[in-house]
Amino acid sequence: MKIGNKEFKIGERPYVMGILNVTPDSFSDGGKFNDMDKALFHAEEMIKQGADIIDVGGESTRPGHIKISDEEEIERVCPVISAIKERFDISVTLDTYKSAVADAGLSAGADMINDIWGLKWDEKMAGIIAGYNKGVILMHNRFDTDYKDFVSDVVNDLKESVSIAQNAGIDMNQVMIDPGVGFAKDVKQNLMIVNNLSALTALGYPVLLATSRKSFIGLTLDLPSDNREEGTIATSVMGLMMGCSFFRVHDVEKNVRALKMCDAILKS
Repeated sequence: MKIGNKEFKIGERPYVMGILNVTPDSFSDGGKFNDMDKALFHAEEMIKQGADIIDVGGESTRPGHIKISDEEEIERVCPVISAIKERFDISVTLDTYKSAVADAGLSAGADMINDIWGLKWDEKMAGIIAGYNKGVILMHNRFDTDYKDFVSDVVNDLKESVSIAQNAGIDMNQVMIDPGVGFAKDVKQNLMIVNNLSALTALGYPVLLATSRKSFIGLTLDLPSDNREEGTIATSVMGLMMGCSFFRVHDVEKNVRALKMCDAILKS
């Protein structure tokens, strides 16, 4: 899989995506990096720690988040994307579900769109991505939680997103999927989908696992968001054992080390 000018050899080793939230209200690091100097310093720090990709987000998607206008989101993310691409040789993904933001972000230099609605929120999104000949991360999400057979329903929902991408002309070699941990799922379902990641890897697309510091870890361990790193690492290791290729995390260094160790054992 190619993301920007980088080749990602699926299965050769795990790849880590560092989270860069340029927002005032993200659940874990809101307000920490929403000025340019801080954002660039943090991006550089994550690259030094072993990040393969930087995922830039301009609107918090935590439960109860405040929706912002396309214009405000564009103003937050585009200068940061341009500055990262100018200064560092790193792949950059843009975390957005809005086509206008995706259009501006891809024009600013983003290499891939990370869509938490799997192309189902904005009907123009798939066409915008295809027009730039860029890739997409299709995350599982839905408006209701009326599951009949939970794991099968998640897989089928993701197949629908894959079909949208295919019909729009997105290169299927540039598609990855994400189980959507923390979205339209309760604690038990979040644990269950992590325990059934092999059902997603069986679809044949690289799988991104994005569990970092999420509430199901906090509720399982009874810990606040700034104290969930061990729980996050446990999910990363399990994800690698079940065939996930990409891991979206806040704490890059610790996850890189844990994944490298797990990978060495699996390949021994």
